[in-house]
Amino acid sequence: MALVSRLRLVTVDVTGTLIAYRGHLGDYYCTAAKSAGAPRIPAYARMHQCFKAAYAELSRTHPCFGHASGMPDSHWWRLCVRDSFLRFPYSGEGRQIANANTNDAMLRACGGAAPALVRARLTKPAASAVAVASSSALEELAADRKGLARVVLKKGKTQIFRDGSPMVYSGAVDRIIGRPPPKTGDVVLVADGSEKPIGWGLYNSVSMFCVRLMQLEEEAKRDPTSALNMGRLLEERISSAVDLRRSLGLPSTNTNAYRLINSEGDRLSGLIVDIFADVAVIASSAAWVEKYSQEIQFLVNKVSDVNHIKWRSSTDILKEEGLDISEQKEHAPSSHPGTVKVMENGIVYIVSMEGQKTGFYADQRESRNFVSTLSKDKRVLDLCCYSGGFALSAAKGGANNVIGIDSSGSALDLANENILLNKLNAERISFLKEDATAFMKGAISRNEVWDLVILDPPKLAPRKKVLQSASGMYRNLNALAMQVVKRGGLLMTCSCSGAMTQSGLFLKTIQGAASMAGRKVTVLRQAGAACDHPIDPAYPEGQYLSNYLLRVM
Repeated sequence: MALVSRLRLVTVDVTGTLIAYRGHLGDYYCTAAKSAGAPRIPAYARMHQCFKAAYAELSRTHPCFGHASGMPDSHWWRLCVRDSFLRFPYSGEGRQIANANTNDAMLRACGGAAPALVRARLTKPAASAVAVASSSALEELAADRKGLARVVLKKGKTQIFRDGSPMVYSGAVDRIIGRPPPKTGDVVLVADGSEKPIGWGLYNSVSMFCVRLMQLEEEAKRDPTSALNMGRLLEERISSAVDLRRSLGLPSTNTNAYRLINSEGDRLSGLIVDIFADVAVIASSAAWVEKYSQEIQFLVNKVSDVNHIKWRSSTDILKEEGLDISEQKEHAPSSHPGTVKVMENGIVYIVSMEGQKTGFYADQRESRNFVSTLSKDKRVLDLCCYSGGFALSAAKGGANNVIGIDSSGSALDLANENILLNKLNAERISFLKEDATAFMKGAISRNEVWDLVILDPPKLAPRKKVLQSASGMYRNLNALAMQVVKRGGLLMTCSCSGAMTQSGLFLKTIQGAASMAGRKVTVLRQAGAACDHPIDPAYPEGQYLSNYLLRVM
């Protein structure tokens, strides 16, 4: 072995021992032990001492992570794991943990990346050692991955991705280094113009998004267990999503319908998971989600209260990803019947597993609750009501009369079931199958008005290229809606078109509608999706829902 290589290994070994003595690897190891199901360790300080002793002894007998004696890294750490727990005396559990099966689980939890943690913490070698250029954490890990391709970005295109934008579009790519070239779904490094990794992600050879960036270099340094390891990363991200919802009070005694994973907002671009009572509906809109479907279902199934899974693939979007799901093996069919009862803010709803999107619009939960606080003693009109979300909230809030309008007979069947489930007075709430535009024109001709009108139409601008024509449709709908609101009354108007929301045109469209209707409006409230729909500021395209409460004069 060359002198420089030997000196570097010695530097790694010595630095690793120093880090162990500072307790960093002990912290890392204790966390890994807990995640592998080890009993709770009551004294981390004592665990550190045992770890240091085991590490120091093994470094003397098998230096350089076992390299000097030809021992694989994984075996070196296996011995270190076992010895450290054998040195820890508490109720005999240390010896139980040290058995082969638990040790294997421990090793999987560590991901074989502990040596990389040491190397990632190396800065410049000591002055007495030969200077060797330092590598990134991903460089170190990639060295053990044969055939790992590198997607090199164009000059000037790196910063947006360093800042966290997860979608590496093909126009930002200068070249791809790797033979054979990567295939769709492969893990790849994403590098700057000097070929230094800035992160890693999942490649797509067909989509306009060449790579979905999963983890940045700095994150890989902090947590090497999930670096280049999609299974481990999924486990961490889904666990983090669960923790976030619990911190938001979801589920609760009066709400068991919520979003568990919100694509880019939970740093799993292309994956959406909604929880409806004991059913998890998984919506896939990326090739990588289809590839890792078994792992995703396994992890989601571990979420408390989930007993059934419904997989829904977005066929059209997946075609753009180069995936024809008609040719794919079908996912395991759901064991749950076609509908499920859920509760939101104390109101019971029937959710169809074959309904629009994932079956229910959990994003409007907070706005529906707000409507219930506005509705007492009012006449309320809910346009494009689907299964009656806003209408039922208004009725529960004490409205004198509520009418829901929708053109879908199947949606209204659910809405009428919901009246019965909530034991509402059918004389005070009803649903009509009719086109919203036609209904409003008829109401205007009869001079009929309401105290509170909700207008929540379907997505009218699915693409930026149709934004102008969609603006006209939104303007016309809102102009009609303003004319069926009594003067001084309230209009809650919504747009779920991302292109409209991100362009900032919706409020201008509302103003145009007011001019068309001969009305004056004031904005009282502006809202978006509920808090279980997080948005990554590095990816503003994830912001799609606009909700304005207006006073109409």
